[in-house]
Amino acid sequence: MKLDYISLENIRCYSHHGCLPQETKIGSDYRVDLEVEADLSISAKSDLLKDTVDYVHLNKIVKEEMDIPSKLLEHVANRISNRILDELPSVQKLHVQVAKINPPLGGDVQSVKIGLRKSR
Repeated sequence: MKLDYISLENIRCYSHHGCLPQETKIGSDYRVDLEVEADLSISAKSDLLKDTVDYVHLNKIVKEEMDIPSKLLEHVANRISNRILDELPSVQKLHVQVAKINPPLGGDVQSVKIGLRKSR
């Protein structure tokens, strides 16, 4: 069965991630993009929030996990993914991308982004 999807794009956060001491002290801007796959056929017919994946809940998970400092973006993305799969049983697959805006690389780089894909 082909799954439907819900996508949250450009969730902006100010967080304290990084391996360098100044990154965790000062913090920087981040962007999170999230796509979850689930069967949305019931909610498409019922028009009821209880029958779908609540994107307010998805956004809350992202914001809460982004508030916990980590050295690696992979670690943050993994926490976000695990919470979504734990808390929202109708989600079958997901793709989360976490981007650090203007990373301290010593050059003109707009962002660095990692992505994780998980499924049940």
